[in-house]
Amino acid sequence: MVTDAPSNLVLSPSSRPEWRSPAEAVRLVLTGHTLRPAGPVALVVGTLLSGVNEGSVVINGEVSEVTLIRIAVNYAVPFVVASTGYLLACRTPPSPS
Repeated sequence: MVTDAPSNLVLSPSSRPEWRSPAEAVRLVLTGHTLRPAGPVALVVGTLLSGVNEGSVVINGEVSEVTLIRIAVNYAVPFVVASTGYLLACRTPPSPS
């Protein structure tokens, strides 16, 4: 027997951002539409990556500007990946000409 998913796990069409062009997708990211779904992913994955990749440098107190940039990238990459996945699920195909 198939049951419906709980309503809090399903995006209703009215609350889902829609986009047709890459420019519209970028606008959605820049205006914060992907922050809620992608933010927690970036926080968890970025923390794990930073711990693995830069943990010994931080523990030894050898943090430099380069280390801080690397840590920022450890958070930015999962944010971009999660935002892209979210936006791909929201894409509306272009109208036929």
